[in-house]
Amino acid sequence: MDQSLLKEFVNLHNCPISNPSFVKKCKDSLKDDGVLTIPGFLRDSSLKELITEAKENQDKAYYSSSTHNVYLTPNDNSLSDRHIFNHQVKSSKGCITTDQIPNHSGLKVIYQSVLFKRFLAEIVNEDTIYEYEDPFSSINIHYAMNGQELGWHFDNSSFAVTLLLQKPPKGGIFEYVKNVRDADSGEMGYETVTKIINGQKKPSVLEFDPGTLVLFRGRNSIHRVTPTVGDITRLLVVFAYNSQPGISLSKSAQKTFYGKVAGS
Repeated sequence: MDQSLLKEFVNLHNCPISNPSFVKKCKDSLKDDGVLTIPGFLRDSSLKELITEAKENQDKAYYSSSTHNVYLTPNDNSLSDRHIFNHQVKSSKGCITTDQIPNHSGLKVIYQSVLFKRFLAEIVNEDTIYEYEDPFSSINIHYAMNGQELGWHFDNSSFAVTLLLQKPPKGGIFEYVKNVRDADSGEMGYETVTKIINGQKKPSVLEFDPGTLVLFRGRNSIHRVTPTVGDITRLLVVFAYNSQPGISLSKSAQKTFYGKVAGS
């Protein structure tokens, strides 16, 4: 039942996510490169449907523009304002949350699929992965209009799962540099980060077409999305999972990212 419903939206012929050899190939790619792209993950018909759905719900998006350091933490007052840890970059986007996505949406079918979650868990070496407990964070759609961007940063989570629905004519390019820091040991990679911010170290560029599923390990690899150029909005779906059950985004983070707090 799960597979028959999933194949209405996912091209399981090109992306046989229950096939052991395909799973191993994906797992090896993520391990070796820190990133996995699966082109043509969505069926053409479901891609068109999801683009239409995202556009119809765009008026519900919460738009925010903020500055932050690349570590997504408060500044360290023991360091000078000129220290790279305290350097501020800009991020701006619109976002709709899980509760604003229709229950019949293919995004919820994919996200909640036991087959899909089993595939992801195997690739990222988790026994099981879990949905967010709060009603906002599991599935987000990000809208990046002309001039909007995602500044350089490291992720707090060990992996990210995204699905591109629509790309602009120019800009909106995913750039990254692998293994810049070691978060577990506390090695912050200040020297390399400084070179990246100052344009002295060239990042890798990951270009992909709409309908592509991307897994990225961004906890130690710095990355950004360049500003959108043109009148076509970049539409990106973020599927967020946890390795433990019962996890919610903090209320302060909910307010910052979504402009609202669950239960209020």
